[in-house]
Amino acid sequence: MNHFKYRNNELYCEEVPVAKIAEEVGTPFYLYSHATITRHFNNFNNAFSKVKRLICYSVKANASAAILNLLNTLGSGLDIVSGGELFRGLKAGIPSDKIVYSGVGKRIDEIDYALETGILMFNVESLEELDLINTRAALLNRKAPVAIRVNPDVDPKTHPYISTGLKKNKFGIDIETAIKGYKTAKSLSHVDIIGIDCHIGSQITDIQPFSDALQSLKTLIKKLEELDIHIKYLDMGGGLGITYDDESPPQPGEYAEVIVSAIKDLSVQIILEPGRVIVGNAGILVTRALYKKKGSIKNFIIVDAGMNDLIRPTLYRAYHAVQPVNQGNEKWITADVVGPICETGDYLAQDRKIVEPGNGNLMAVMSAGAYGFMMSSNYCSRLKVPEVMVRDDQFHVIRERQTYEDLVTGESIPEFIGK
Repeated sequence: MNHFKYRNNELYCEEVPVAKIAEEVGTPFYLYSHATITRHFNNFNNAFSKVKRLICYSVKANASAAILNLLNTLGSGLDIVSGGELFRGLKAGIPSDKIVYSGVGKRIDEIDYALETGILMFNVESLEELDLINTRAALLNRKAPVAIRVNPDVDPKTHPYISTGLKKNKFGIDIETAIKGYKTAKSLSHVDIIGIDCHIGSQITDIQPFSDALQSLKTLIKKLEELDIHIKYLDMGGGLGITYDDESPPQPGEYAEVIVSAIKDLSVQIILEPGRVIVGNAGILVTRALYKKKGSIKNFIIVDAGMNDLIRPTLYRAYHAVQPVNQGNEKWITADVVGPICETGDYLAQDRKIVEPGNGNLMAVMSAGAYGFMMSSNYCSRLKVPEVMVRDDQFHVIRERQTYEDLVTGESIPEFIGK
């Protein structure tokens, strides 16, 4: 359940008409439901109530300060992939010992920052990274808690760009090399082995890949026990999909049942890293129709949001439902919904049957709470849009729209160019 519903043909976010927000904030903008985020997190967390667990929200899905602060009040930890995400998490009040650091390209300064702040553990992606973390920990007189990210070569049956658990992907260490990696880690003076990590992909709508990955991990854990390497944390990553169109992803309860059943004979604490499933359907992108253009082959609805605001349709050919903010017009057309960017790939929907909007009418691009604003850019010197959160009958701008001056902040002209 989400909290974007029509009342008397008008789209509401919780108790606030979307059109009212558009009137005060302008378009385009991202809009999030406080109640939906809260409900999704609690449902996911409660699904694993039978086991010792730590839910580490995946910051890359949406790192807005208000959302991170909300998740902190709900007891969430964080899965991060950069020093910037660590900074955001700490600033939001997330305890450092509930933060897990993933990602293949950790820099020295980021490793030092994480060591100094005392994160729960590093998910190590390569043997060279393991050696570097040990070296930095020695210099800082720290003991680095680590898990090794194991690549189980499981096909998650998702888009190839967001598949991460196959041998051809850049992530983790293959099962065959993992034993060597753990033996190496055990020999290092400033590394403390506490976990094993696995993440097979994103937007996964089938439970079987998770089950397959778990079986590989269980076998590995038992082999490590024989080597006197004891695993405290089993990090299963994230990846559970949501409904954008006609997908039928597993519900958190079904997902939990598979994992809980598989680990019942293991003495581990489970770590889970949901992102999309928490915020994806909790947010929409609100845009305004500017023009209609009838071509010889296609119809086009030109709106004021573009691929710089929401790149998922262009990058992944991802589907986002496009709905009118105000219903009533019963005329349907098939059209491309396109933006103002000078790229053929600038579209939010293609060959889509939609209610024909009048010029100036508001449109809602649904399920845009994850990887929406986070992947936006200033391409074509377009301003990044504001973000708004609704709780009950109140709304608050949690990120202001950029100004033209923001576009040049930090830039400078060298003297050798002159004036």
